Amino acid sequence: MMKKLVFLLTLLLSQLGFSQIQDAWVFFADKENVQTSIDNPLTILTQEAIDRKALHEVVIDERDVPVTESYITQIKNAPGITYWAKSKWMNCVYVQGTQSDIEDLLNLSFVIDIEWADKSMNFTNPGGSSTRDKFEIENSTSRIEYNYGAAANQIEMIHGDHLHELDFTGDGMKIAVLDAGFPGFASNPGFAAMVNEGRLLGTYDFFSRTTDVTGTGQHGVNTTSDMGGFLLNQFVGTAPQASYYLFRTEYGPDEIPREEAWWVEALERADSLGVDVTNTSLGYREYDNPAYTHTYEDLNGLTTFAARGANIATEKGMIIVTSAGNEGPITVGTPADALDILAVGAVNSSGNYASFSSRGPTVDGRIKPDVMAQGQGSAVIRESGNVDFSSGTSFSSPILAGAVACLWQSKPEIKNTQLMQIIRETASLYNNPTNQMGYGIANFQAAYNSLHNLGIEEQFLKENFAVYPNPVSDRLNVSFPKNVSQATVTMFNILGKKVLEVEVTSTNNQVVLSSLPQGVYIAKVVSEETKNSFKIIKL
Repeated sequence: MMKKLVFLLTLLLSQLGFSQIQDAWVFFADKENVQTSIDNPLTILTQEAIDRKALHEVVIDERDVPVTESYITQIKNAPGITYWAKSKWMNCVYVQGTQSDIEDLLNLSFVIDIEWADKSMNFTNPGGSSTRDKFEIENSTSRIEYNYGAAANQIEMIHGDHLHELDFTGDGMKIAVLDAGFPGFASNPGFAAMVNEGRLLGTYDFFSRTTDVTGTGQHGVNTTSDMGGFLLNQFVGTAPQASYYLFRTEYGPDEIPREEAWWVEALERADSLGVDVTNTSLGYREYDNPAYTHTYEDLNGLTTFAARGANIATEKGMIIVTSAGNEGPITVGTPADALDILAVGAVNSSGNYASFSSRGPTVDGRIKPDVMAQGQGSAVIRESGNVDFSSGTSFSSPILAGAVACLWQSKPEIKNTQLMQIIRETASLYNNPTNQMGYGIANFQAAYNSLHNLGIEEQFLKENFAVYPNPVSDRLNVSFPKNVSQATVTMFNILGKKVLEVEVTSTNNQVVLSSLPQGVYIAKVVSEETKNSFKIIKL
């Protein structure tokens, strides 16, 4: 009798699981008209995007081709399925439905895999706790009386004013802001110059699928002001002459993994529009459904959907700037854990660590946050058009993102990964990074000087090996120093075990890494004349 009861209970729970609504990504096998689209890139990208990719030698590939619309239509028409988002980079869609209805999609010839938001259905159940309001710090900070020149300290701390003095104010650079809401943006006096000069290039709400980005709350207004806001004699953002796209990717009432899908979709749109820099004052770790929550082990820069999207965005040539998070002793969330982006922590007005700022390292030992900027008592422009103060890494991130755009304006031909590394190397703690401060407070005057003295770097490259790209997916290129024609490349895993060894020459300089699993490796390049070692991230 007891065995029968246990069996019936198990059967009942199983049926319950099949009837509950689940969230999932559904991956497709292929795309239509791939080569035709690549051969005619203006059918899938703007001229600005094509020009930016050409400048930085970014290859237009199958990931730039849109998801096949007929596949999406069939998904939408499938019984019990609600469609929410798509990703061309990962060739998938985000859906909701019962487990049974979603699994039935595997019967479609073009569907090859399903990734469940509930990790217990993929790997192991991470558990979780009640969800915190990610804007708790920003919303609870007490307001203080506005003082003249309120934004001066946050700009001067990172020496962004030095770039402005050199007339690098973001002119010609495109920044996309991915946030929760931008109510009254077009009529806000703090953005009148941007709107009147035609530098508000577009808006889109990925939840409602409209251009109305009112969203939930004024968070996006506040964060955008720290880059593009301007009030005469009162407030200047760090990139006051840049052009902006505003994308709403956050659904305020709930904390749901669907937001990660919208965020990646927004990155894809930004890339197709020729955006240079994106700012994200959002982060994901805990969800309303604990089964969807990311564990510390998930935050390795390769696992979450947001991190994967951020990694591709970097490959596509953009610089992704994101807040580290407001979790204090807890480590950064995602996409701050992604491999080669700028995750920004917060300091106070004196440059000291703000206790709410999320820390590092990542589970795989990488330094996070990357750099710091003022995020405690930061000046912002409110929905009312008034200047006020607020706290959170939500504000240190755009303060830095605007300065990044201005620095890149000074030398637009440099690659995104090079520019990010220069920003890290010129920060205050580069030689002695900490878990709280990463590489320290960014210094854009020092970064500018380094960027424009690359003759030193060129001399270094004449005498040493270099490898690129890094992170790398399949093929690692070896750049040879002058008068060296052949070398041996040996790859070691993080345990020190040799996993690959190949001979390369200056004319046959590629190392195929497709057989290696994702992870961190050490590459040693040795010739009779010189030898160098490199930390390599394999995607």
